[in-house]
Amino acid sequence: MGKFSAFDLVVLILYFVGTLGVGVFFYRKSRSTEGFVAGHHSLPGWLTGLSIFATYLSSISFIGIPGKAYADNWSFFTFSLSLPIAVFIAYHYFVPYYRRRAESISAYEELERRFGYWARLYANLCFLTTQIARMGAVLYLTAVPMQILLGWDIKAIIFLLGISVTVYTLMGGITAVIWTDAIQSFILIGGALVCTLVMLFSVSGGPAQLLSTALAEGKFSLGSFGPSLREETFWVVLLFGIVLNLQNFGIDQNYVQRYKSSKNDREAGKSLLLGGLLYIPVSAMFFLIGSLLFAYYKIKAAEIPQAIAAKPDYIFPYYIVQTLPAGLRGLLIAAIFAAAMSTVSTSLNSAATLIMSDFFRRFKADATDRQCLNVLYWATGFFGLVGILAAFVMSRFGEGFKTWQTLAGIFSGGMLGLFLLGLLSRRAGNAAGGIATALGILLILWMTVSKMFPAFFGRFSYSWNDFLIPVIGTAAILLTGLALSRVKGANEKAPCPEGQGA
Repeated sequence: MGKFSAFDLVVLILYFVGTLGVGVFFYRKSRSTEGFVAGHHSLPGWLTGLSIFATYLSSISFIGIPGKAYADNWSFFTFSLSLPIAVFIAYHYFVPYYRRRAESISAYEELERRFGYWARLYANLCFLTTQIARMGAVLYLTAVPMQILLGWDIKAIIFLLGISVTVYTLMGGITAVIWTDAIQSFILIGGALVCTLVMLFSVSGGPAQLLSTALAEGKFSLGSFGPSLREETFWVVLLFGIVLNLQNFGIDQNYVQRYKSSKNDREAGKSLLLGGLLYIPVSAMFFLIGSLLFAYYKIKAAEIPQAIAAKPDYIFPYYIVQTLPAGLRGLLIAAIFAAAMSTVSTSLNSAATLIMSDFFRRFKADATDRQCLNVLYWATGFFGLVGILAAFVMSRFGEGFKTWQTLAGIFSGGMLGLFLLGLLSRRAGNAAGGIATALGILLILWMTVSKMFPAFFGRFSYSWNDFLIPVIGTAAILLTGLALSRVKGANEKAPCPEGQGA
């Protein structure tokens, strides 16, 4: 295995010192509840946009996408191609929706006004569970290159990473998180771009030989365009991408918090456009890296250790450690850390924000700012530890990218359907929303469990692709709710919480 040089170590130390410096710099600005969760609503769109991009990218993309392209092809790039559709809808409907409700930091408070507290609780549980799965996948994928590099136990690395990010998040609040995200976005793009250029000229035949080899092996294929619902076809991934990206940019607390942290409506919209659309060319670069990796090892006829070859997520870190020169190797490892810190710190801040706003302050309206801030600190620490435990579990799967995408679709629970129901139908009330959501949850549970135990369910087991689970769940909730909204008695509105207007 490769070893760090002194130069690599210097690059990493400078990166961590710089990151910690940003947290310390903004420490005073996070000493209030509003400062910790919303940055006093004063941040420019370009800054929050880069933060959205860095959060969206994460080490799941940085490591998982090259592994996916190396082992398979570009079929999942269709997920990125769905972004313009989701961004267009979110820009015209969701961002104005949340900006009109700037007094609440929670993305889910309006659900309570619309359908009752059960809806707010449901959305919170879906979001928090998804974030735990996401933090687990990110911490695991970040620990992979360090395990290859140092030979340490992967659980020890996960623990150290998790504790480091948790402490950093506690220090700086959302302002430090967003500023650090923006800085790290340049590290992420720069590291990947330099690595791509190095790879293109890594064989005697140059870019032409690498690209022709990858093309001949089908490594640039977008997958099947057939009508099958069982396979990971272009259309299946496109539907999954539209739904999951609408959840991301439309109802995900991570992004909603950035819309609300922007200083005005125009800057909030700018942040969405920049953060969402920038991911498309950058993700293409990561898919290209995976295809080039396959061609590189085929041309070189280099023997890859079985432990690496068996886990696609390991292949890019293995290349970084074994092939790249000193200094550049340190830069790429720093970029992987940057991707992880952006995502995990965002998830921790958003999860803590919801615990404070949707649970603590809702039931203790007279809470002082100091009490709310203490809840934010304790919740951040708690979710940091839970994220570490999730990463321990994730390390047993070995393919974090697909594991994360599957879990995200399942845990999200089709809650997008409930949001769309509230937006599209003024008639749908408490009963319509409750029955539709219950049906959607039961449907998702059946699809998930029967897929896991097909022998038990027999011909009643779900046999379509896993990526269709959130699509079907969302559609079931929305269509059932719309149908029930026309039934007398099902359109009764939920009573407003005490102290809140109608």
